[in-house]
Amino acid sequence: MSHPHHSPSVAVVILNWNGQHFLQQFLPSVMASSYDSLKIYIADNGSNDSSVAFLKNTYPQISVIELTENKGFTGGYNESLKDLNEEYIVLLNSDIEVTPNWIKPIISLFEKDEKIAAIQPKILRFDKRDEFEYAGASGGWIDAYGYPFSRGRIFDTLEIDRHQYDDVQNIFWASGAAMFIRRKLFFEVGGFDSYFFAHQEEIDLCWRLQLAGYKILSCPSSIVYHVGGGTLSKENPQKTYLNFRNNLIMLFKNLNGLQRLYIVSIRFVLDAISAWKNLVSGKPTFFFAVAKAHVGFFNWVLFHQKTSIFPVKRIATPSGIYAGNIVWDYFVKGKKYFSEIVKN
Repeated sequence: MSHPHHSPSVAVVILNWNGQHFLQQFLPSVMASSYDSLKIYIADNGSNDSSVAFLKNTYPQISVIELTENKGFTGGYNESLKDLNEEYIVLLNSDIEVTPNWIKPIISLFEKDEKIAAIQPKILRFDKRDEFEYAGASGGWIDAYGYPFSRGRIFDTLEIDRHQYDDVQNIFWASGAAMFIRRKLFFEVGGFDSYFFAHQEEIDLCWRLQLAGYKILSCPSSIVYHVGGGTLSKENPQKTYLNFRNNLIMLFKNLNGLQRLYIVSIRFVLDAISAWKNLVSGKPTFFFAVAKAHVGFFNWVLFHQKTSIFPVKRIATPSGIYAGNIVWDYFVKGKKYFSEIVKN
């Protein structure tokens, strides 16, 4: 336990790629965080706007880590975290407004149990502050077929925050938009899989952490507001491609033996149904993005598996897995809310 006068060191690391407008808008809230052992870093992913000049002129007290090229979310963080020595790292999107006391409740949870690897705050929408935000809401879950969802968000249904998910809970994954993590454990399990580039990498990381025996938590008394869709819009075919491809890679890596073959095969069928449904309803770009993702997955299996990060240990069964299929529950049974699907 830490002495009250010596708070553990925390580094907030904001990955920036051509996001000067977000930095101008949201950095003041981060600077106003009430936590005494806090250092703020901006990891610049090879921006070609004037972000870096803006930071150096306006915030000389902030350390800027300059990367020569855009290495995506995965490479950008792997690269910029390796030289830091703070005990806790916060991965924070540039399009997030934080509240003054967002750090303390999370750090005090960490300090109670060294098996906790990562924690996420409650993420609400920047433009509709009583509504959960897509990227993580009040903590990430996954179903038996690898579909991610959250306490407060299933597919495109965002719940109003009526404090129904305000308890601290074990979850499956913490959102990469605002993830607190022990730096030591981030590297112990190999960091982000840089092959992913962006999308689902935080779910993959949390899965490996849980298999290695650590816990992932949601701490809803810490609140942040997220603009969302900051880098790629939801309809973007590249986003669809990365989401589908990375999800299959993640299942292949983290599931074992027969379960892997069974689940990945079922996912191929479900993905295909979704792709054809979109094609028929006049969305050919979605169809082709999913087809490309399946080709991308096989390409990875054949040529790139060895560059990926597989679980280091498999000593625990993860929390936050729903045994059913949320596609069926949501689209067929009409269950739109987390509380209708997961009964606590």
